[in-house]
Amino acid sequence: MNLSIIHDSTMLQRIETALREDVGTGDITTECTVPTDLKGEGVFLAKANGILSGLEVAATVFHLVDRGLVIDASFTDGMPVLRGASIAVVRGNVASMLTAERIALNFLQRMSGIATATAAMVKLIEGTDVRILDTRKTAPGLRTFDKLAVAHGRGTNHRFGLDDMVLIKDNHIAAAGGLKEAVNLVAARLPEGSKIKIEVETASLNQVIEAIACEPVDIIMLDNFTFDEMATAVKLIRGRREDVQIEASGNVNEQTVRAIAETGVDMISVGGLTHSVTALDISFNISEQKS
Repeated sequence: MNLSIIHDSTMLQRIETALREDVGTGDITTECTVPTDLKGEGVFLAKANGILSGLEVAATVFHLVDRGLVIDASFTDGMPVLRGASIAVVRGNVASMLTAERIALNFLQRMSGIATATAAMVKLIEGTDVRILDTRKTAPGLRTFDKLAVAHGRGTNHRFGLDDMVLIKDNHIAAAGGLKEAVNLVAARLPEGSKIKIEVETASLNQVIEAIACEPVDIIMLDNFTFDEMATAVKLIRGRREDVQIEASGNVNEQTVRAIAETGVDMISVGGLTHSVTALDISFNISEQKS
């Protein structure tokens, strides 16, 4: 199947920036060693099991370098792949493929690593209604790609940036003079009828009780709570505010995520999905084009 090309202007700009950073004024090695008219075939090969993400981004990289390159994929983003599988084949000018190869792999390997880690977390909480969320702990300039990869792994995107949701954290609380004071300042500043959600980070049961009493609050985050504290906080919130959602955060890993989900929270945010990425092992091997 032919892969679609990315048309989102922000993503295109980021991809173009990555290519300019890598290629500079030209691919000196390829220009010196590869005949300009040499045709070939490059194969993306999975060297580990995982969930694919970034195939359309990789196709866009090749398209931007040389629109004459043809990419034929056996998979689509979000699909599982097993070690040894041929993911996609690129046909055309070998010099163009070599110039595009590294940036295409950088996106594909990173995004597939994020999707694979996300899918593993989602699988660990199967049978619950809890959602796995990403965070803003993304690589600078790559947030759109990182969050797309989370979605391909069946995770849920939290706020994209500072302008689409209020999240009152410990430093905001300290600067405002208290949790209630911070919430009141936000409520007074937002325009009437605003659809912007207000989330408050809490670090203790006392702060949970304080947050429950703040009517504008839509989401209460339980940050670095023990399992017992989390279960107690969930009961407190459910007993008084059925309209409030509960997010758990802090020290979330494959060993703790199931126990956290079973405390009754609605969402679990996992910064490690994007800030501690293990790239999925994928190779790209070029050979003479078959007749």
